[in-house]
Amino acid sequence: MTVTENASAATAAVTAPLPPPAARARSIGGSPVRDILAVTARPEVINFAGGLPAPELFDADGIAAAYRDVLAEAPARALQYSTTEGEPTLRAALAARTSARGLATGADDILVTTGSQQALSLLATALLEPGDTVLVERPCYLAALQAFGFAGARVVAVPGDGDGIDPGALEELVVRERPKLLYTVPTFSNPTGRTMPAARRAAVAEVAGRCGLWIVEDDPYGELRFEGERVPWIASYEGARDRTVLLSSFSKVMAPGLRLGWLRAPAELRRACAVAKQAADLHTPTVNQLAAARYLADRDLDAHVARVAAAYRARRDAMLAGLADALPAGAAWTRPEGGMFLWVRLPGSYDTTALLPDVVRHDVAYVPGAPFYAGEPDRATLRLCFVTQTPDEIAEGLRRLGEGLRGAAHRTA
Repeated sequence: MTVTENASAATAAVTAPLPPPAARARSIGGSPVRDILAVTARPEVINFAGGLPAPELFDADGIAAAYRDVLAEAPARALQYSTTEGEPTLRAALAARTSARGLATGADDILVTTGSQQALSLLATALLEPGDTVLVERPCYLAALQAFGFAGARVVAVPGDGDGIDPGALEELVVRERPKLLYTVPTFSNPTGRTMPAARRAAVAEVAGRCGLWIVEDDPYGELRFEGERVPWIASYEGARDRTVLLSSFSKVMAPGLRLGWLRAPAELRRACAVAKQAADLHTPTVNQLAAARYLADRDLDAHVARVAAAYRARRDAMLAGLADALPAGAAWTRPEGGMFLWVRLPGSYDTTALLPDVVRHDVAYVPGAPFYAGEPDRATLRLCFVTQTPDEIAEGLRRLGEGLRGAAHRTA
């Protein structure tokens, strides 16, 4: 054996194991929604599981024209680094849209993020120490639970009802748990589709103002209203104005592939989020921001959203029309006034996680409700997305869902 071979053998003999990933990376699971999408990627599967906007409704021509114009007219700027806070033209346009919807906003109030999911991560970094308490709805948007879990937070669900968070229960938890923030999706909630009424929002704002609590108000779906009157943001109520962070996104109204979101926050917290963003990705892609700003200048986004909402309403109605035949007796479900989701509760003996493999064999899928809960889940619940398929596809998917549930029930009886 040569000297080199001896050295290699000695090195191999003393090679030590590598340090493990951080405990938070080992303890926070992946997204069950993403896992289900991977399993159900076959084209024959009618997938009610994903929260995917309908791709045939994207204004692909308008978006492509915006990119062409930006790259033709300002290529050096579009392909260059940008400021962390976001392109001024886009921030001004976002501020104008927010102001027009009843919340006076200046461009300097806005931080552009790489999707509103990044905004959640930035807020978790800027606000939370390991062990801090976060209050959430029951059930809650799954990726928010992941973001707060990665920050090391203790996540506690606030009791509520069909109108959302119970303000009395919220105040009791604030007094007892001393949380840093409350996270809520009050308009067309993910996963339930429910909307918190104005009086309930005012009560939540009053609790936050009196007890000292940040509110993170996530509003990715609010423009997708099919019926009823728009409800003001919690951020617009007097007690919450200096302590509410409003999040939104182009993912549901323009296209998710742009990865463009934003947060509106008080100055000190917004600056802290900007520092966190500098450490994360420096800035959101310049060309995407400029293309979005150009689209807003040249096209009528409100008219596009109205067309999308009309199509989504027809799809919601198709799902509502078929649920009674598809679901077992005793099931209940929400009737959302907009958004993308509705929430189902099967009779108490059902476990939707255990039933899912049997249902998927019928080439249809849903998301079990259990992962959306902080604490003890309601295992009889499930989420259905009604926007990705056409009304005819929804009818066929519900037929398959009914067959799958009936077959699974017979096997477990």
